[in-house]
Amino acid sequence: MRLALILDPLEHIKTYKDTSFAIMREAAKRGHELTVMQQGDVVLQSGQVVAYGRRLEMRQHDHAWYVLNEPVIEPLSAFDAVLMRKDPPFDMEYVISTYLLELAEAQGARILNKPAAIRDYNEKLAIAKFPQFMAPTLVTRQPELIRAFIGEHRDVIVKPLDSMGGAGIFRITDADPNLNVILETVTVLGSRTIMAQRYIPEIAQGDKRILIIDGVVAPFALARIPKAGETRGNLAAGGKGVAQALTARDREIATALGPTLQAAGLFLVGLDVIGDYLTEVNVTSPTGMQEIAAQSGFDVAGMLVDALERMC
Repeated sequence: MRLALILDPLEHIKTYKDTSFAIMREAAKRGHELTVMQQGDVVLQSGQVVAYGRRLEMRQHDHAWYVLNEPVIEPLSAFDAVLMRKDPPFDMEYVISTYLLELAEAQGARILNKPAAIRDYNEKLAIAKFPQFMAPTLVTRQPELIRAFIGEHRDVIVKPLDSMGGAGIFRITDADPNLNVILETVTVLGSRTIMAQRYIPEIAQGDKRILIIDGVVAPFALARIPKAGETRGNLAAGGKGVAQALTARDREIATALGPTLQAAGLFLVGLDVIGDYLTEVNVTSPTGMQEIAAQSGFDVAGMLVDALERMC
């Protein structure tokens, strides 16, 4: 196969844990050709969506793990698959990238995940598509509604809708003396819509990342366990990742969502589950593959490349 990946700069990749690296390593091991590019390398030119991509050759050493060839201009339709793996924030530049990639689809390119589905599935708000698995939740930018929600549930998480890695998340109680200033900060004085959600105490046992590949659920999750004194389990916020076999509730949620996500064109999805509740549907650049593989022995990257080979 000829595979293209749209990534953040390669020099920022942490090879010991990065999921894109695991995918590339597995694909290269099987003899597939890899081309990498950044958002700005994808352009509409003379009516065709093309990319200024660089052929990537993998090396064995972490300090010099790749060699890049000179850029070559090619239509995205020249590749067997194009994996969109750019990290959030999901800003207007990200939206414009999905527009370009959607045009490339119309010209014959296979884009994974499907650009329209990336736009339609806000990673926080998408849980509302599956209300049977959702904790009590409010989405608004009206401070008085948020205060009423906090008054009802007493212990609440508030978070922006466009960030990652635990950025901008606050835990608030109804007795918090900083309540007003936190709401002013997170809503930017009532100008930004946020999500408020009843605090789920099972976060102490981990915020579980469950991976779904082409509708099929991986058998192990990565539980991100908060460090002492921290509410957030995100690894970027210091959480500890522990691979665990799926519980019956984990599997119930993931198998219920799998066919819907697959039908939407979402090839790789990372569900976040705390206790009995679905808290996020990650569709931009889900992670966790290397940690799961290292601790459980289950090769999630291999599962993904198997699915790509079947598809292509």
